[in-house]
Amino acid sequence: MLVYLNGRFVPKEEATVSVFDHGFLYGDGIYETMRAYNGSLFLIARHLERLTHSAKAISLSLPMPLEEIEKALKETLRINNLTEAYVRLHVARGPGEIGLDPALCPEPTMVIMAKQFNDYPAEYYERGVSVAIVKTRRNHPLALDPSIKGTNFLNNILAKIESLRAGAYEALC
Repeated sequence: MLVYLNGRFVPKEEATVSVFDHGFLYGDGIYETMRAYNGSLFLIARHLERLTHSAKAISLSLPMPLEEIEKALKETLRINNLTEAYVRLHVARGPGEIGLDPALCPEPTMVIMAKQFNDYPAEYYERGVSVAIVKTRRNHPLALDPSIKGTNFLNNILAKIESLRAGAYEALC
């Protein structure tokens, strides 16, 4: 797999981000997850619109115009020879000095990963999956606007851990 990283394609083993990237340090970033069907990105305009909304909401400058981002997404599919794919676009604040001020990061980091889409097993659709009601809650909408597709998933991860400990496949928060 080749990963798009800041304007170039690199093997996944070489796709590294600085430990000083505020996306790594603070979860300061946004993302979009897309599905490609027959080589075409489904609802790409809506995904890019939501990416723009998320970027504006956290005062993050996108590293290039949307048309260029769309080209990079399509090229990621092409270069990896994928038609039925899962695609993730990630834009982090970028590397900078330690501190919460976004101005410490002059350039954002952009990563695009694509992999073959593998549907859930048919039995999941036929018999369903086990679910646990967990104690971990979603972020309160007054604390973090849920329309922002932000990269901090800690509450989701904690809920998943709870569901796994309960022997369930999925969590309800």
